[in-house]
Amino acid sequence: MLELSKQILEKVSFDKKLFKKELKKSLAWVKPQERLHLKTWCLSTFGAMYGDVIMDVFDSHFSTSF
Repeated sequence: MLELSKQILEKVSFDKKLFKKELKKSLAWVKPQERLHLKTWCLSTFGAMYGDVIMDVFDSHFSTSF
């Protein structure tokens, strides 16, 4: 699911709202051990454009998942 999530995020990266929505879905799909890889990939690929969105989604996901 990690590779599929990457493909989807690349396809929706033209729209900030859609990117955020799909990133949230991706966190639910990927295995827990893949989440750090997804975060690193997102920041390196889209950090300049959506760094705030990426951090917000990961921070909110991890604060509500425990």
